[in-house]
Amino acid sequence: MEMENDDNKVKVIPPTTAHTHTVILLHGREDTAEQFSSDFFESQASDKRFLPEIFPGVKWVFPKARMIRRAPFDLDESQWFDMHSTDNPHSRHQDNKNDEQLDEAATIITQIVQRETAIIGTSKTFLGGISQGCATAIYVLLRDDQSLAGFIGMSSWFPRHQRILDPKEPLETPVYLSHNHDDPTISIPFGEALRDGLVGLGMVVEWHVYGDDIHWINEPKGIDDMVAFLQRYMRS
Repeated sequence: MEMENDDNKVKVIPPTTAHTHTVILLHGREDTAEQFSSDFFESQASDKRFLPEIFPGVKWVFPKARMIRRAPFDLDESQWFDMHSTDNPHSRHQDNKNDEQLDEAATIITQIVQRETAIIGTSKTFLGGISQGCATAIYVLLRDDQSLAGFIGMSSWFPRHQRILDPKEPLETPVYLSHNHDDPTISIPFGEALRDGLVGLGMVVEWHVYGDDIHWINEPKGIDDMVAFLQRYMRS
């Protein structure tokens, strides 16, 4: 059974057994929580199982991005913040406006994280996303400096923002990152820069590269690796 709540800001797929963990995942630009969650749950592990089957105790939370005017095309688009191009995700029209939009999105995600951790605890909550959703989620993690069970990032980049500063101590949240070698939307050097940036902040990063030429999750190996990461840190 699927649920929508919090003024329709999130799409929730509840656990089918006793609630043990929560995974919060942000969709990419030009996508929606409904479509992302549907596609995500169609991805199979090598044993042909889907993620809700593998993790019946997980509550899946998919936040919904706002409709934001996209420059220079003068149209509204589902995105966490406006960006000029995926060829260079760091290229922006108005830095201050983009930073404000990212901060506004981060505030919403922080509220969702706080609500979920109040229910299940920080050590049972995972955060992450794909593409622009991952960039937004990693900013939330670094800005709030809160240790969670883990972070899951796919096909993304390290967000440039004046409020991302070097922490006094290494962040304890373990990180899983994946990228396809020939990703046509966000090229792999941006994923490598995200990996290196997080390692430079003292974080433990698990990095996976696959041979696909798609901006999506590798099947089945990528699903297997993600499952192994989740299982490892669900037990700890």
